[in-house]
Amino acid sequence: MTIWICGTCGVEHPDTEQPPAGECAICADDRQWVPASGQVWTTLAKLAADGHEMVHRHLEPGLHGFNREPSFGIGQWTHLVQTPGGNLLWDPPNHLDAALAAKIEDLGGAAVIVASHPHMYGSQVSWSRRLGDVPVLVHSADRRWVQREDPVIREWSGAERVLPGVTLVEAGGHFPGAAVAHIENGTGGALLVGDTMIPVAAAGWVTFMRSYPNRIPLSAGLVQRIVDRLEPYEFDRLYSLLGGQVLADAKGAVRRSAERYIAWVSGANDHLG
Repeated sequence: MTIWICGTCGVEHPDTEQPPAGECAICADDRQWVPASGQVWTTLAKLAADGHEMVHRHLEPGLHGFNREPSFGIGQWTHLVQTPGGNLLWDPPNHLDAALAAKIEDLGGAAVIVASHPHMYGSQVSWSRRLGDVPVLVHSADRRWVQREDPVIREWSGAERVLPGVTLVEAGGHFPGAAVAHIENGTGGALLVGDTMIPVAAAGWVTFMRSYPNRIPLSAGLVQRIVDRLEPYEFDRLYSLLGGQVLADAKGAVRRSAERYIAWVSGANDHLG
């Protein structure tokens, strides 16, 4: 049988003889999109065989980023957090090939796999199998978006310390269970955010959306709730799923950006329009 991968979001689907019927449910939602030309399916084998290069960045001590060039699907960066109790594979790759697997295994593999939200489920079960059937954590509010069920999947919610110095935090907004991963260290702390928020062109600022490709905003209330849920955690640096970074005063950047965003969507700045 064949594990089918959506050509648009890159999320794995059940292994069947024929591609799934109809459209990918994740892409048919208003946060994503199905190409006007129609649904496209591919496979892990085809993705591995396509010409591409592995991109590896050592972002800071104990934190690595991975991507492929050319990118596939949404093109997310995967992050590997190294801890004394094992590693976190965050926003798992939407493909699986020998060079990438060898590099991740050389860095210690993974003790747990977590996606920030359903768009980033990628090939999470395939990676779990490759890395020794490690647990895949899925937020309980978003479980219905899992397309390939497997016994390695475990639900979580709220806040959960999954490894020494690494805590998953339910931020919400983009999805009800949209999560960030907080990394405690001796250099001010870091936050892996998926796209709960993303850095923008102006340095030191981020923004928030329900749908980035379809330009659907979040409400002022949801953005304030994200900020409130992050308040207990200190972080100086922030890393997003598309490679964007805030490398100083990241918590301040999130606060300032939220204040600016809320002012505009609430109408406080209408006199400037």
